[in-house]
Amino acid sequence: MLKTNISSYLHWILLLSYTLNLDRSSCEFRSNDKTIILLAGQSNMAGRGGVINDKWDGIIPEECGPTPSILRLDAKHRWVEATEPLHRDIDTNHTCGVGPGMALAHAVVRKSFEIGTVGLVPCAVGGTNISHWSRGGHLYNQLIKRAMASLREGGTIQALVWYQGESDTLLKQDADAYNRRLLNFFLDFRTDLQSPMLPIIQVAITSGEGRFIEDVRQAQMAVDLLNFQTIDAKGLPLEPDNLHLTTPAQVQLGQQLAHAFLHFLPGQVQTNAGSLLVQNAAPSISHYNFFYTALIASIILIYHISLPVHIL
Repeated sequence: MLKTNISSYLHWILLLSYTLNLDRSSCEFRSNDKTIILLAGQSNMAGRGGVINDKWDGIIPEECGPTPSILRLDAKHRWVEATEPLHRDIDTNHTCGVGPGMALAHAVVRKSFEIGTVGLVPCAVGGTNISHWSRGGHLYNQLIKRAMASLREGGTIQALVWYQGESDTLLKQDADAYNRRLLNFFLDFRTDLQSPMLPIIQVAITSGEGRFIEDVRQAQMAVDLLNFQTIDAKGLPLEPDNLHLTTPAQVQLGQQLAHAFLHFLPGQVQTNAGSLLVQNAAPSISHYNFFYTALIASIILIYHISLPVHIL
C-alpha cells in the first residue's frame, strides 16, 4: 500500500513539474525575439551546392532566398540578414555555395505560427575531422564563442545541427574512434553551454573522402542520447566530385532538418517534409528546467521515505 502511494506521488510530482515548466517555457518561447540554431560540421554543412571546380554558380533556390525573418551571425558577431552562402566569412579557405541552413530556416518559419525570427549561427569548416572539434581546440572554442555571442541581443539557442564525418572515412583508426569522439563532443558541448538537454540534430553522411564510409555511418547511427535525432542523407544527389551535395539535395536536407527541429519545440505545428530516414528520436524534452525540478522533487521524496513511517 505504501509503495503504491509513493509511486503515485512521484508520478504526479514529475507530471506537475513538467506541466509547470512546459507552460512557462512556452510563454518564454513566444516572447523571445530570436530562435537561434547553431550550424556546425564540415563542408556539406558549410555548403558546396552549386560549387564546381572551386567556382560557385550563384544559383539560389526560392527556398534559400533572403527574408527579414531569417538572420545570420557574421564573422564579427553581428546579426545581419541571412543570404547565401551562409558560411562565406566563416569557411574562408574554401569556396562556399548553398548549404542546408537557409532551407531549414525557411521551412521552420513557414511551418510554425510562433517561431518569430530565426537566427542562424554558421560555424562549419570544410575538411575537418571530429578530432579537430574536440574540447579545447580552436574549432570547439570558436563554436562556444559564437554560441555565446549569439545570445547577447536576446533569443534562445534551440538546437545544434551537426553534419560532419566525411574526413574521418580516410583512416580505419579514425573511423573506429568516431563514435567515442562524437559522443564526447556532444556531451562536452552541452556541458559547456550549460544546456544538458540541448536538442542536437545530426546528419549521417552519404559520402566520404575514404573507404570507411559505412564504418562512420554506423558510428553515427549508434549515438544514443536524449533530445537527439539523426537524419540520414544517404541517397541524396551529389556534385560531380561525388563528395558534396547538390543544391537541390541541400534544399531537401534542410527541409528534413526543419521537420526534425520542430519536434523539439513546444506546441508547434509539425508536418512531414519528405522521406529521409529519422533515427534515434528521443522524447521531445526541450524544457531544461523540467529535468532539475523533477530531480529535486525526487530527492525530497526519497528523504521523506527514509523517515519513520507508521503503516495503518
